[in-house]
Amino acid sequence: MKTKLLIFFFAFLFLKVNAQSISGRITDAQNNEPLPGVNVYVNELSQGTVSNADGKYVLNHLPKGTFFVTYSFVGYETVTRKVEIQNKSQVINLNIKMKPMVIQGQEVVVTGSFTGTQHENTIAINTLETKDITQVAQPSFMATLKSVPGVSMISKGPGVGTPVIRGLSLSNVLVLNKGIPMANFQFSEDHPYLTQGLGIGRVEIIKGPASLMYGSGAVGGVINLVEEPAAKEGSIEGTANMKFFSNTLGTLSSLELKGNQNGFVWGAGAQINSNADFEQGGKAGTAYNTRFNTHSAELNAGYIKNIGSFRIFYNYNRSKLGMAVPPALELVTKRGRKNDVWYQDLTDHLIISKNKIFLGNLKINADFAFQNNNRKLQGSDLTPVKELVNMTLKTFNYRIKGIYQFTTSTKAFLGFQGMSQTNRNGDAPQHVIPDADLNDFSVFSMARHTFGQAVILEAGLRFDHRHVTVPEHKAGIDNSTTMPRLDRNFNNVSASAGTTIHLNKQLLLRFNLASAFRSPNIAELTQNGMHGDRYEIGDPDLKNQQNLEADLGLHLHTLFTTFDIALFYNYINNYIYLSPTADTLTDGTKIYRYEQTPSYLTGGEAGIHFHPQSADWLHLKLNYTYLYARKNTGGYLPLIPANKLHFEAMVRKNQWKNWRTSFFKISCNYVFKQNHPSEFETATPGYFLLNAAIGTDLKVKNQIVSFSLTASNLLNTRYFDHLSTLKDVGIYNMGRNISLNIRIPFGVKP
Repeated sequence: MKTKLLIFFFAFLFLKVNAQSISGRITDAQNNEPLPGVNVYVNELSQGTVSNADGKYVLNHLPKGTFFVTYSFVGYETVTRKVEIQNKSQVINLNIKMKPMVIQGQEVVVTGSFTGTQHENTIAINTLETKDITQVAQPSFMATLKSVPGVSMISKGPGVGTPVIRGLSLSNVLVLNKGIPMANFQFSEDHPYLTQGLGIGRVEIIKGPASLMYGSGAVGGVINLVEEPAAKEGSIEGTANMKFFSNTLGTLSSLELKGNQNGFVWGAGAQINSNADFEQGGKAGTAYNTRFNTHSAELNAGYIKNIGSFRIFYNYNRSKLGMAVPPALELVTKRGRKNDVWYQDLTDHLIISKNKIFLGNLKINADFAFQNNNRKLQGSDLTPVKELVNMTLKTFNYRIKGIYQFTTSTKAFLGFQGMSQTNRNGDAPQHVIPDADLNDFSVFSMARHTFGQAVILEAGLRFDHRHVTVPEHKAGIDNSTTMPRLDRNFNNVSASAGTTIHLNKQLLLRFNLASAFRSPNIAELTQNGMHGDRYEIGDPDLKNQQNLEADLGLHLHTLFTTFDIALFYNYINNYIYLSPTADTLTDGTKIYRYEQTPSYLTGGEAGIHFHPQSADWLHLKLNYTYLYARKNTGGYLPLIPANKLHFEAMVRKNQWKNWRTSFFKISCNYVFKQNHPSEFETATPGYFLLNAAIGTDLKVKNQIVSFSLTASNLLNTRYFDHLSTLKDVGIYNMGRNISLNIRIPFGVKP
């Protein structure tokens, strides 16, 4: 079967498709002056160019089909135009007038059911651009995502973070690297995703079920790390980035290069991130052994022409993450940077092949990936052996989807995806989870129809099959217990339906109803042994976790104001969670078991962005996040973040002499007390955090240098985040942290 599919796919490489071009002139809408250096980009083709000194541009090698062209320039509103190339003789002239930045307009996103603008999606997708990420004073890449309303982070210090979307986390949230699910032993809050943001252009976040598009694990939402655009035709581009963190004495340095010569594109990047133990808020002292060090690299190469794009990516990440656990806190009494005792030693290799083929009204996406993830836990000279855990997870993924445009109003896709995964334990004595094999196969389809310009309707269906095999193995204390062989199948049917109703040009309403599922992971089915400071026992008879969520959203967009409100209700049948029991081991160690119960989560987010017409330099933002999560049998769900209120005021000057864009921003977060803890958690008091940032883009001759200075927890508040696992050992969250970021984009003449 797989061989036939590969032959079918590669046969398309030899087909010839007529190329087209789009050209035009880009000018300032106020004075009609040409705008040179505007970035012009076609998302689906990963192809772009820049306007010349006269504001003129040309996009060549475009196939037949419908595409979105994006025009972006510093200090101006981003413009998006839908272009339909219908025949080989068609000539498209597209002149663009750009307005100075007021409030950012709708973006083109790729993580939803179909590539399109935000206003066409039946689900709202939050985005974080590179500039947004660099303005967050966090030493690790994943921690920057908690700036999005509805997104939080389970953390064990600044180097270990696991995302939470609307109260769901771990195996309930799917993280994609360039569209590929990351395989990362994601059954525990101590296992962070191994990515540092190299080669990433932006982050797209779906809050809510996305199983229909991505399968098991997307019941809570999806975080997609989208690759950056390829270099402009005939250019070599680069970026040097340096960050310094006062609290962790941290340094982050990266260098990235990319080029494009006659359709052959390539890229390379490397990054080093080194941080010492962090200082707690309120002068509470050093959080010993929270140090972390990572080394990352990224390579890519490909070919982009009128028939499509064919690209290969390789990502490497090596992380050493200190663990502030009781045995380590007895040994580490001096602040340092080097990992010596009690740390995770994690290595990840990821190879991705992303391919897009354009055949008129038919577009084919074919993605293949292989990931090798190795997790080691290093103890100390006081443990029986230094290396306590050594597990290797190997995963092969494939996803092939065909999208057909029936008419200008109707399109649909049909696809299938699968995964083959193996976990193997090395010679280390602790087998947190046993050797196991897992195989997935699924078929999915969705259709969209637009009724005039007012109503968009989507509906889809998906079937999933999973087979799990775990051989007979030893477990328990000193491997004294024989666990029987596990051989199970899990099947599921998912469905979703949604609509976007444009009440007028400025106001739209979204409604989405989706079912989703998650199959029990290997740990939940088979675990029987020590994990951290507790003894955990799985249940081989666990059923699929299934949910049904209803989402309702309202979006208002005027020239000077945007307002969003989103409400949801998520009912989960057979919710899987880890629960303490009354039993203990002979030494008093608590025993926890995986259980299932019907549960529900409800809440929403509301936000407003106001830009006064009389003060074009001022931006005001306010958003509020509310969440309530409970088991039907009584009691509250674990790892549920507290409700939050965020306010931000920013002063922005687009251009003044050699200063291209300058800003000053002050923000504050009020986090309410979390007084609905689960049975093995404690309540957490509320707290207030003050943050500030200042930055500018300075032009020196023809070179742009970006500076920003960001301060988080400016008042050095002493507080516990409810989702910090360091709370259990009495360690407060990070105190005041001032981050200096220097970013230098440059070009190299080929």
